[in-house]
Amino acid sequence: MKKIIFALVLGFSTLMQAQNTVSGTVIDSNNKALQGVSIYIQELQKGTLSDANGNYSLTNLPNGNVSISFALMGYGTQNKTIVNAQRQNRLDVQLEPTIFQMDEVVVATAFNKLQSQNVMKVEHETIKNLTRKGTATLIEGLATIPGVAQVSTGTSIGKPVIRGLSGNRVLVYSQGVRVENQQFGEEHGLGLNDAGVESVEVIKGPASLLYGSDALGGVLYFNPEKFANANTFKANFSQKMFANTLGSNSSLGVKTSTENWKWVTRGTYNTHSDYTTSGGERVTNTRYQEKDFKTGIGYSNASFSSVLRYNYNQLDLGIPENGIAEQSSSKTVLYPKQAVANHLVSVNNVFFFKKSKLDLDLGYISNDRSEFQNSTIANLKMKLNTFNYNAKYYLPSWGKMEIIIGLQGMRQTNTNSGEEYLIPDALTQDFGIFGTTNYEWKSNVIQAGLRFDTRSINTQTQAAFVAINKNYTSWNGSLGYKTNFTDHFIFRLNVASGFRAPNLAELTSNGVHEGANRYEVGNANLKTEQNLQTDLNLEYKTDHVEFFVNGYYNHIANYIYLSPTGNQFTNSGAVNFIQVYDYIQNNANLYGGEVGLHFHPHPLDWLHFETSFETVTGQKENADYLPLIPANNWNNTLRFELNDTNWLKESFATISLSSTFNQNKVSGFETRTGGYSILNLGLGGTLHFGKTKVEVNLNGNNITDKKYIAHLSRLKTDGIANMGRNIVLGLNFNL
Repeated sequence: MKKIIFALVLGFSTLMQAQNTVSGTVIDSNNKALQGVSIYIQELQKGTLSDANGNYSLTNLPNGNVSISFALMGYGTQNKTIVNAQRQNRLDVQLEPTIFQMDEVVVATAFNKLQSQNVMKVEHETIKNLTRKGTATLIEGLATIPGVAQVSTGTSIGKPVIRGLSGNRVLVYSQGVRVENQQFGEEHGLGLNDAGVESVEVIKGPASLLYGSDALGGVLYFNPEKFANANTFKANFSQKMFANTLGSNSSLGVKTSTENWKWVTRGTYNTHSDYTTSGGERVTNTRYQEKDFKTGIGYSNASFSSVLRYNYNQLDLGIPENGIAEQSSSKTVLYPKQAVANHLVSVNNVFFFKKSKLDLDLGYISNDRSEFQNSTIANLKMKLNTFNYNAKYYLPSWGKMEIIIGLQGMRQTNTNSGEEYLIPDALTQDFGIFGTTNYEWKSNVIQAGLRFDTRSINTQTQAAFVAINKNYTSWNGSLGYKTNFTDHFIFRLNVASGFRAPNLAELTSNGVHEGANRYEVGNANLKTEQNLQTDLNLEYKTDHVEFFVNGYYNHIANYIYLSPTGNQFTNSGAVNFIQVYDYIQNNANLYGGEVGLHFHPHPLDWLHFETSFETVTGQKENADYLPLIPANNWNNTLRFELNDTNWLKESFATISLSSTFNQNKVSGFETRTGGYSILNLGLGGTLHFGKTKVEVNLNGNNITDKKYIAHLSRLKTDGIANMGRNIVLGLNFNL
């Protein structure tokens, strides 16, 4: 019976195969054939590798225009387009050597250009590179990207900060779907595991044109793990061990593909004890356990491509309330604690027409968040169900002009079933339409767009919450220009507006926020935040020097923030009073930038020096400073690349020093933070045993065991230091 089913599936695939194919040869500047070049079609999520003679072939190409990327370590990535694909297409490519990292296709922007072709500067980082830094969590790795920081609660909870903006002002996308997990809360992390994630793209600045509300400060766009190349089977097992937390992260994945079908699945288990500060004391109940499962199946032919993915993430984490108390290496989470279960289902469909295409993303997220004080009965239990859709139609090209029109929407329900209420039951609905165009000539590109959005929020009368019925609308646009002054000098200038509707906590809060130790009162009359940001990017790149400067000025009208009222609140019988805070609005300005240098001196081909500096200042209209603004930071890294041998490839060693400056520009209810420098070491490489490859990474983070307190640590008010020395060993077996 199995043989019959298998034969039917193969027969169906054969019938559905199109006749459109592309083949060719990839060579270098000396006309030498290049083996192992990755040839990839993003729209089909399908790829192959060039053989020993540089030859490649891909079948079942869609009708119309087809974009194909060619990438190989040590060579510049190229993005080629076949116009009006025929039955037989020939495409030969010559790759030029490059010293610096590969140019990547950017998925987070609408036109999927290479970064060097893109009008908007987008930071692209592979999870493999972040892993090499030995960070314990995904958000900790993201915080190493210039312009990105984190608000942390121990090691288990981290919230991204992009150029001083966080919470609902930063939108997170995974599997092509916006992640909704009560992200307004200070003790709510991303709920994402880096296993099964290929890379992350960071848009620093308003991205409301493409993503709507909550993309006021920027976007984190996580690209899922790629499927196996056509007609291959791959499996890998990775194991990471963390000395500081006695932690372990284990992940097993398998994937396979035919010409039309593809499938991937991965399971991960992550467990940690309380983290240890400098001096050897453990911070009680910062332990956590995480289970993560991802799977996906896809089908593509000349007419359409469809990919279904599912991600389940279960997180059991402690909430540190007693500071340095019980000293234990146990991984069993104590009370109080959180239990979070997150289901994410996404379907990406691309329909190909003769000269145009339709891209349709559908997503469903179920986020179940429970908090327990001292028993198995949840004091707080919220369930957030979100359905969203995103449709983009790519019109036929008009010469060098590309045009996209689209619509997006979301329907979200929040339901309480615990003893306590943080926010009321609510229904939130979004709808937006937009259009954007990209015009390119020679080395010049102009990109512009316009968008309209509407959001409705309806709540019920519950406990201390009064029902509200609110509607918000906003028009937003963007205009950008990119040019090459010379072959080595790129200039970008972007002006864009963004918006954010008030969230449920800001509109309806009426009670004690335990994690922040304050009584919060919402304001149903809050207006929509509206911003206008100007970004300037200059890049200079030669074979031995890479230099960049980013500058920005961000004006936000009706910025929402908490302000103390001067009143105090106490429950009956309580000893300590807590302050009452109101949500109010004021205009605000944020400005700053990032500057970086990558120097690769000749003839020292094995040496790389990288340095970067980032700064941001945030002020209200009355010149008072905004809260949660990262301190200035200066990073320096020396990387040594060792010669390959028969059994050891891509080996490296790094020395990095991260210097954080004093943060004295604080809001009225924040404390100043002193500066500090952290020294990190790392080495690694790929061991080859026949067809088996083992990637090895050994990192020593905070190697001098420096005692410090980060400005954005939520444990700062209790005087609790961040993590001390941590040795991390990572092994990745590619079978």
